[in-house]
Amino acid sequence: MTSTDEVGHEVDTDSFIPFMRKVARCEDSLRELRLMWRLIESSAKMNCPEEAHSILPMMAATREGFQRLEADLVQSLVAESLGEVLREIGTQARHVIDILVRNLYERTADVGFLATDPVLCRLAAGLDDDAEAVCARLRQYRSKYTVYDDILVLDTQGRVLARIDAATPLPESQDALIEQTLRSPRHVETFRASDLRPGRRHALIYSQRLLHPTTGEPAGVLCLSFAFDDELQGIFHARGAQEGRSLALLVDANQQVLASSDPLWVEVGVKVPENLSGSPRLWPHSGRTYLVQTVAAAGYQGYPGPPGWKGQVMIPVELAFQSRTRRSVDSLPPAIIQGLLGHARQFCPPLHDIVTAADTIRRVVWNGQVMTAGQREGAQRLAAVLEQIGETGARTNEVFSQSIRDLYNTVLSAALRDSEFLSQLLVDLLDRNLYERANDCRWWALTPELRNLLADLKLGIASAADVARATAILGQINGLYTVYSRLVVYDTSGRIVAASHDRLANGASAVGQRIDADALAAVLALRGAQAYHVSPWRASALSDDAPTYVFHAAIRAPDGAQTASAAPVGGIGIVFNSAEELAAMLAGAQQAGERNCTVFVDRTGLVLASSSAPAAPDARTGLHIAVGSRLALPARMLQLAPGQSESRAMVHAGHYCIVGCAVTQGYREFRASSDAPQAVLALSFTSFGAVLADAEAAVLRRTTHVLGDGADNARGSDTGAGREMATFFIDARPFAVDAACVLEALPASAITAVSAGRLPYCLGTLARRAQGQVTGYAWVFDLGHVLRGTPSPITAQSQVIVIDEGPLVLVETRRDLRDMTLPFEQSSNA
Repeated sequence: MTSTDEVGHEVDTDSFIPFMRKVARCEDSLRELRLMWRLIESSAKMNCPEEAHSILPMMAATREGFQRLEADLVQSLVAESLGEVLREIGTQARHVIDILVRNLYERTADVGFLATDPVLCRLAAGLDDDAEAVCARLRQYRSKYTVYDDILVLDTQGRVLARIDAATPLPESQDALIEQTLRSPRHVETFRASDLRPGRRHALIYSQRLLHPTTGEPAGVLCLSFAFDDELQGIFHARGAQEGRSLALLVDANQQVLASSDPLWVEVGVKVPENLSGSPRLWPHSGRTYLVQTVAAAGYQGYPGPPGWKGQVMIPVELAFQSRTRRSVDSLPPAIIQGLLGHARQFCPPLHDIVTAADTIRRVVWNGQVMTAGQREGAQRLAAVLEQIGETGARTNEVFSQSIRDLYNTVLSAALRDSEFLSQLLVDLLDRNLYERANDCRWWALTPELRNLLADLKLGIASAADVARATAILGQINGLYTVYSRLVVYDTSGRIVAASHDRLANGASAVGQRIDADALAAVLALRGAQAYHVSPWRASALSDDAPTYVFHAAIRAPDGAQTASAAPVGGIGIVFNSAEELAAMLAGAQQAGERNCTVFVDRTGLVLASSSAPAAPDARTGLHIAVGSRLALPARMLQLAPGQSESRAMVHAGHYCIVGCAVTQGYREFRASSDAPQAVLALSFTSFGAVLADAEAAVLRRTTHVLGDGADNARGSDTGAGREMATFFIDARPFAVDAACVLEALPASAITAVSAGRLPYCLGTLARRAQGQVTGYAWVFDLGHVLRGTPSPITAQSQVIVIDEGPLVLVETRRDLRDMTLPFEQSSNA
């Protein structure tokens, strides 16, 4: 048996059922019911064919409906359960490669800027031989950019002039990357075994040539060794841990493992299967069968990542569908459950089709009970058959309800999990991005030219050439680090003396402006080279009136160590280009579609950034959340602790939404504490459709139960004491009519509107059929309109009850009324 998943892949259903216990139990129950209906039909044909003549078509229709529904239910349960797992591990695989590529993008900028450091260039050119002073400077760099495990300066012959990893002696290197780097005007990215990192299987090294300060000729090579294994383990175990159920990998273009979350399970260097297309099939590897998702690098800011690198997650099929903590439908507000089901056609077409088919079969069973009511056509001789119909019909309804609930739980759980994973990915991206910003401002505060400029300004001896040189350096930095809209250097009074992108949005020059007083006070109070300050989220002239963060660090005089005793001579402020950078994070991480929207908000619900296009909201699908607006979110969500996450179904802006939420917690030394920006929340919204006006009434219809008294009373005892009533709902109110008056129930979708000769409250006509032929027409009247004064909405669940010609006696039942035959809980028109 096969089916097709949501992206058109064929699913071999039979291969997965043995691993899905709930689906297997559902399949057994459905098969048993189908056989029961066959037995009832056969028994009626053999024992009382004449008396059963009126109900045989009903039983045949039920059996045929079962055959279709059984296959659809099982295939949908398999496809949705499989899709849930594949989406989950696919999100984790995307997390691995996206986080890594964004991290490595920052390294390309780092090596480009550090290679211009005059201290390193002078050492490589032989103009300075104080290698220990250079090593001290490299250690200062590494104390801020802790993602490096070694930094080396080499001459053109490969001799090591300075390095920070003193534990591994290395007088010189013969690595070919030295010659390659000397010939290249750009950085060189190398991943393989290298004598620069002896004893390691592979090293990821970013290298750039150092130029002679006077001649501009290549004088040496700078190498930044990325802490590859350490960083990958951090990525693997940061979010969404599967408690040993799955394996996260980084693989190369040949599908060889470069890093493994569990090397004892799958070790580095082995070749694993690839599933870039997301195919829902089983993949064998080393005697075990897996579900696999492979995600290629999407690139970031023009940097594609190392060629062929991909994130991959593998989960053994025998563990993939084991019971996990899952949000139950029963835990949601009933109105939201009903509202989401009302939009099933949009978010899960198979679920919609199954609900519709189940309603159809329920209506057929209900009609069968109507046909056999009272003493029609000698029904007394059908007592055993009718009893079986009643019991099997009740069991049918129970199985349908449970199966639909299981399917709905699977769909909903997948949506909740996807949304929460996405929000976790977003806060990880933001934390790591802001970590780099904190590093940048602290390192650039150590730039000798900037320190000299501010010290000379304090003494009144700075020249225009000094200012020009500082301005050029800021421009060079900003050219490499495009995540900033502006960099400024200011003195102890807060007056800006040099700036990149000097012209402000209002046309004025940034030079001569003053930074905010609270920021200046915080910077002048900083102690040591590791300290920094981040302004609150707000707009300023420096940010061209766009709200953002500004990172600050103190600049101290060149003859004073960066210690608490060295007084600042000014500071540096770097303006984060949040409008573009945050929007790029949101757009790059979220799944495409009008129904999806991702945002960053603060603790008050203020929207800092949004993936929404600046367009009017769409009543059918669109979620437009404007930057600067304030979201009305549940207090529990806004108060989540750093690092926590959750997801829920809720109504937002008139839409039923699945909302995932995660809170920043910091990265490495950049923690969610007093020296970092206040906590930011990432929210992922997925709209399932506009709020339905009749959802509350539908809930009451499904939660108001009118129970049966038993088979004897249901069909009238010998004393004639029993009376059979056909029950139905108008809005949320239960009603009943004498079952003997009812002919059948038909779907309201079959009503044909009639414009001429219509009576009050008339909706049109409905064709009645027998043996496939039209036998007549019935006028359809809207009882809801009669009772409430407004027309009834016609939905997929609306039914028409056809009665014998004559006066209608309509009884509004109480919830404690013990109805004796027909628990038909659908909205009705008659």
